[in-house]
Amino acid sequence: MELASYADFAVRLVNSEEPDRGTDGLTSVDAVRSLFGSPSRAAMLADEADLPRLRAVRTRLRGVFEAAAGGEDVRAVDLLNSLMVEYPVSPLVSGHDDLDDTGRPNWHLHLADNAPTAAANYAAVACMGLAIHLTGLGVDRLGICQAAPCRNAYLDTSTNRSRRYCSDRCATRANVAAYRARKRQEAQRASAAQG
Repeated sequence: MELASYADFAVRLVNSEEPDRGTDGLTSVDAVRSLFGSPSRAAMLADEADLPRLRAVRTRLRGVFEAAAGGEDVRAVDLLNSLMVEYPVSPLVSGHDDLDDTGRPNWHLHLADNAPTAAANYAAVACMGLAIHLTGLGVDRLGICQAAPCRNAYLDTSTNRSRRYCSDRCATRANVAAYRARKRQEAQRASAAQG
């Protein structure tokens, strides 16, 4: 697994809550386990104590995304660094069962799941993945969806740094709303001109 792909852990955690809508998907041990995406030792450690821990990390990670989206690069990096100090990673060289064409393992780095709690593991992996994404592509590649009331976090991987929405659904909804607003203005101007 490419280390930058661990940044998706940060996005999944931040998007487990929609503060403007008052929804929180992080309400059970099963929800914690599902954040991991696939069964792992760390996911199996999940218990009720992980819920408030992950909610606190989620709030802090949202702060990273909001600072980055607001052009506050140094603040975003400082917030992320404070999380990484609190939740250090343990990298491991791994080859799995993946062999190259000579029959030797394809060695690569993984972030180990040997933290004492599911929350500590998840936070460490999410923060490290986000740090790799940020340093590789830039702080401006972390965003908050501009489609109201969404406010989901996203990672901009577009070639021209143009992403503004978390999904095609939000982009379509925003474009339709803008189109309808333009049509209303045109109708109001036409009505005023006739009146």
